[in-house]
Amino acid sequence: MPRHLKIATFNVNGIRSRLPHLLAWLKKEMPDVACLQELKATDQAFPIDEIHAAGYGALWRGQTSWNGVAVLGRGVDPVESRRRLPGERADEQARYLEVMAHGVLVCGLYLPNGNPQPGPKFDYKLRWFDRLLKHARALAKLEHPVILAGDFNVVPTDFDIYDPKSWRKDALLQPESRERYERLLAQGWTDSLRAMHPEERIYTFWDYFRNHWPRDAGLRIDHLLLNPALAPRLVDAGVDRWVRGLEKASDHAPVWVKLRRPP
Repeated sequence: MPRHLKIATFNVNGIRSRLPHLLAWLKKEMPDVACLQELKATDQAFPIDEIHAAGYGALWRGQTSWNGVAVLGRGVDPVESRRRLPGERADEQARYLEVMAHGVLVCGLYLPNGNPQPGPKFDYKLRWFDRLLKHARALAKLEHPVILAGDFNVVPTDFDIYDPKSWRKDALLQPESRERYERLLAQGWTDSLRAMHPEERIYTFWDYFRNHWPRDAGLRIDHLLLNPALAPRLVDAGVDRWVRGLEKASDHAPVWVKLRRPP
């Protein structure tokens, strides 16, 4: 068995249209667990046959035209723990999936974008974030290893964006969004990418507009947070930028962590 466990998150921006990219990434990088967001497909349209052929089991929660999350397990079938974030029964958006895979409780999430703000979409983002904070507080205290992995739609600081000036009114940079992210970390979660690269400008998302990818005008909004039981096992973290450079790519690149396996 390999010494390290690799867990990744990838906003695929349409799993049917980007399926060749997803399969190429799985084959080359071989994450043990992969959290996917923005499936933009119904449950019935999820490409489970192709995922199985790539060597992965999967659980997913789809939605017509937008949202949708999945968790893939290399060589294993993830075991479902929770299919929705608690706290708002009327919320039907497919944004959260919690599973057990390879000995880790994996919480795959797609936090609302919140634009335009102010307005009902931003209000929903903050309510969703508050629900996450409440649920994550209990997860942080578990003696079992837990990871929060996904597209958080939050740029934590100005260091996490190429140039904040033109984004000041965007929901991703609002003080309310950033304050909630800080409160999440204050529960004891480790921002793995920043922990491994404290002084590096490192991005996970490049907008399709204004030539953002060729000039590396990016944002860091995809995060992998480790609870105190898992953080000591952190070995490395990074971004698979090559995936963003593919033709007709998602506007996100996969983000990953390597963790020591327990004895």
